[in-house]
Amino acid sequence: MTSIVIPAHNEARVIGRLLDALLADPAEEATDIVVVCNGCTDDTARVAAGRGPRVRVVEIPVPSKHTALRTGDDHARGFPRLYVDADVVLTGAGVRALAEPLADTASGVLATAPVRRIPLAGCAWRVRAYYRVWQRLPAVREGLFGRGVIAVSAAGHARIAALPPLMADDLAASLAFAPGERRVVGAAEVVVRPPRTWRDLINRRVRAAVSTAQVEQRQGPAGASARTGVSDLAVLLRARPGLFASVAVFVAAAVVARRRAARAVRKRDFDTWLRDDSSRQD
Repeated sequence: MTSIVIPAHNEARVIGRLLDALLADPAEEATDIVVVCNGCTDDTARVAAGRGPRVRVVEIPVPSKHTALRTGDDHARGFPRLYVDADVVLTGAGVRALAEPLADTASGVLATAPVRRIPLAGCAWRVRAYYRVWQRLPAVREGLFGRGVIAVSAAGHARIAALPPLMADDLAASLAFAPGERRVVGAAEVVVRPPRTWRDLINRRVRAAVSTAQVEQRQGPAGASARTGVSDLAVLLRARPGLFASVAVFVAAAVVARRRAARAVRKRDFDTWLRDDSSRQD
């Protein structure tokens, strides 16, 4: 049985669209769905429970994604197992596509993730420019992070269950697997809504920079593989010189975010979560 664990902290506005997409596929009736409402002060639990008996809701008082994931593991019934952020959209067909390589033990694949679709309509022009570059970076295309969905086999779960609590849980999980052990599945698509404003984009990038620094401190230089270097941008510009203005915006966002993140890293503040509410608007 495939299990889906959805950690949710004050996601009443958006969790319904994810659950509706998962439940719309009758072929997924046997899928085990566990929503872990962690430290919620809104109607997340009520909205999730309102989707019927196929959704099991667990409430915990601590607003911690790591604790929610571990609690979800305690209640989940099977493998492959998917960890899905409450603010993305994934269909039942996508679940099956992600589970298929994991069921084949001979494949050597321990973790999978879907391709991203990032709808940029309604976003500020600088946000659109940033994502035109970000989506083309090799680490972003090949890694499992930044998708809001990671699926693992039982063996893959054993690998990530040993990880310490980290802000960048998806990055740490991606780096826990060698390239041959992880796969981005083209037949599965997740809708990831981006920030709509420049301010929210910077907040998200500050969080990413702080998270990456924490991963590097805990796991060593391997965490640096998620960073974008000058050479990555140079290769991109040689292939697509028309992206020059977008690259300039990307660099500006990176510089601002890393400067702000450096202050948090010096203070060892790996707990402040700069939430982007603009991407949670309808």
